[in-house]
Amino acid sequence: MIDEHEEQSSYNLEQIWAMARRGRWWILLPMFLCWFLVWIVSWLLPTTYESEALILIEQQKVPEQYVLSNVSVNLQERLQSMTQQILSRTRLQEIIDTYHLYPTQSGWKKLFLPSDPVEQMRKHIKIDLVQTPNKPNELTAFKINYSAGSAELAQQVNGKLTERFIDESLNSQRELSQSTTNFLKNQLDQASKDLQEQEKLLRDFKAKHLGDLPSQLQSNVEILSGLQAQQQNVQHGLDNAKQQKLYLESQLHQLLTVQSALGGEGTPSEIDSLQKQLSELRTNLADERGRHTDDYPDIVALKSKIAETEKLVAKLQNKPASDQKDDGAGAQTDSSAIIPSSPLMQIRSQLKANELEVQNYQRQERNIEDKIAQYRNRLNLTPATEQELAEISRGYEESRANYNSLLQKQNLSQLATNLEQRQGGEQFRVLDPPSLPDKPKSPNRLLLSLGGLVVGALMGAGLLALREMTAARVRNETDIDGIVPSRILVRIPHLDVPGEARIRSASLLLETVAVAVMTLFVVIGNLVSFYKG
Repeated sequence: MIDEHEEQSSYNLEQIWAMARRGRWWILLPMFLCWFLVWIVSWLLPTTYESEALILIEQQKVPEQYVLSNVSVNLQERLQSMTQQILSRTRLQEIIDTYHLYPTQSGWKKLFLPSDPVEQMRKHIKIDLVQTPNKPNELTAFKINYSAGSAELAQQVNGKLTERFIDESLNSQRELSQSTTNFLKNQLDQASKDLQEQEKLLRDFKAKHLGDLPSQLQSNVEILSGLQAQQQNVQHGLDNAKQQKLYLESQLHQLLTVQSALGGEGTPSEIDSLQKQLSELRTNLADERGRHTDDYPDIVALKSKIAETEKLVAKLQNKPASDQKDDGAGAQTDSSAIIPSSPLMQIRSQLKANELEVQNYQRQERNIEDKIAQYRNRLNLTPATEQELAEISRGYEESRANYNSLLQKQNLSQLATNLEQRQGGEQFRVLDPPSLPDKPKSPNRLLLSLGGLVVGALMGAGLLALREMTAARVRNETDIDGIVPSRILVRIPHLDVPGEARIRSASLLLETVAVAVMTLFVVIGNLVSFYKG
């Protein structure tokens, strides 16, 4: 059974091979014709050349720890935005007009190509992102591809697109950075106005409440303490002046009593009275020196009174005795000669001066009391003023903090803008300029040529199989087994007729030449397709 199966399989392969040999031209001719037709059509199709440029994304040259960039937009998003701007209708139409791209189509091309040249150009532009191998989300470069009908045109247009991307990158970086700086400048101007308003409110409030501000609390307390001390001193001086007034009034009363007595013994009594007054003044001076210095006003006043009293005593003691003796009639008619008028006038002048001193002390006391009342009122108003000042100061501090923050941000933004203007920030750099393609991108004529061979071979095999199935012929003993039930006993060999061998040799030679010619055409055609695209 195994031998019979192997024999049947071998027979079937031999039968297929014999069928292929018999119908070789049914395979070769369709295969060659299909290849030739496809090859011709591939050269009739429009040729497209693709130019490629590689643009490197350079990071900021100055470290970010010194200058922070104003542009926080994701690079991929910024690239998409730039692509939308560059591929806008206005900009693409400008390139189309410059290079005379996409003329108006006619005929059958009008059915397959878009009528809008801008849409055609957008289909021929392709942008591919190049990501870092270890960091998939980080872009390092991107490619710009443009397809055109000629290699030179594809390179020129791609160069224009690359130039647009470089310029747009610089302009967009500068515009974004400058817009950030301008925004911060406007905000800083507004913050400056707010700060000036708050400063004016604070300044007006301090001017209005000058004296009862919290910062003046300690000085007000000290001034109040000083005023109270002055008040005590004035009261003490007033008490002394009043005591001096009483003393002078008693002295004046004594002198007037002596003058009314009209006696010679009045002069010693006057001297004794003045010496007694002088003794009391000296006692008071000693007491005051025990409590105050010599520059103290009361001590100075006591010294002045002691000096005046000493002069008065000296005058009375140095008066001549003849001036004190007189007859009774003279004493009755001129009593002023017994008691001179000079001590009396001095005491009266001292009493008048004392009254002025008392009035002065009283005026000082009233002034000090008014000031004390004023400073006590300031101290009472200080808590309320402190609360109002805290509210105003809070607004001022917030405005100043906002102004300082915006000023710092504006300075940093201006620094980043200057960096962008000097092209020190993140920018695009052409790593590989637009290439000049040496082969067209499409159509792939070699692939079409090989595909034509395969399709032609399949078509030929199909035609051969169809022919063998429809034309039943007996060519060997295996073909007759299914027709004749009897067993084949004898096989008649092929008998050549005269000239058949020559005809067979000529036919074989012709077939060999034809196969060689077709093979040569196929090889040359594929080589041309391979090298010229």
